[in-house]
Amino acid sequence: MHALIVVAHPNPGSLTHALARRVAEGISEANPLHTVEFADLAAEQFDPRFTSGDIGAHLRQMTAPDDVAAEQARLDRTDALVLVYPVYWWSMPALLKGWIERVFANGWAYDDADGKLVKKLQHLPVHLVASAGADQRTYARHGYFGAMKTQIDHGIFDYCGARVVTSELLIQPDAPDLNALLDTVQRIGRKVFDTPREESAAKAA
Repeated sequence: MHALIVVAHPNPGSLTHALARRVAEGISEANPLHTVEFADLAAEQFDPRFTSGDIGAHLRQMTAPDDVAAEQARLDRTDALVLVYPVYWWSMPALLKGWIERVFANGWAYDDADGKLVKKLQHLPVHLVASAGADQRTYARHGYFGAMKTQIDHGIFDYCGARVVTSELLIQPDAPDLNALLDTVQRIGRKVFDTPREESAAKAA
């Protein structure tokens, strides 16, 4: 089984990158034969801007831009997708949002034609790992976590049919130390392939 871990943070020494590495360790611990690929969007200089080429691809007037097609091919060979990111302004960073907007395109992630939606990513289990700087009381008081689940879990992935298996919000201020957060994501990594791709597709169908 092959996992793609997408990281959206410009600093390779950040907690976000450390969390991604520990997820990978957990995946390897569960089965050394599992493979892990990292998509470091900042290091790879992925362009998150939605351009006229993306609009043309959305309207089926032209093929997807080369960088988008490369990301879609990377996802096509993936059995589980893991997104690791910090919470910026109660959502994901613009770099990651732009990656989703461009890559999860009409005709590939979903098919919106003649008023009928076809969800095309029912085979893909998704694991979301977000690192939060505010405490749990702040998220609960303002309903931020529920809002994030609505816009990300449901608004993005459910729209494409991808099943969100894990939606973890790591609350930094409430953790006894950062090791506790790292241990949490390592446990998540061990369970990434608890539901095989075939079973996930069958349930979605």
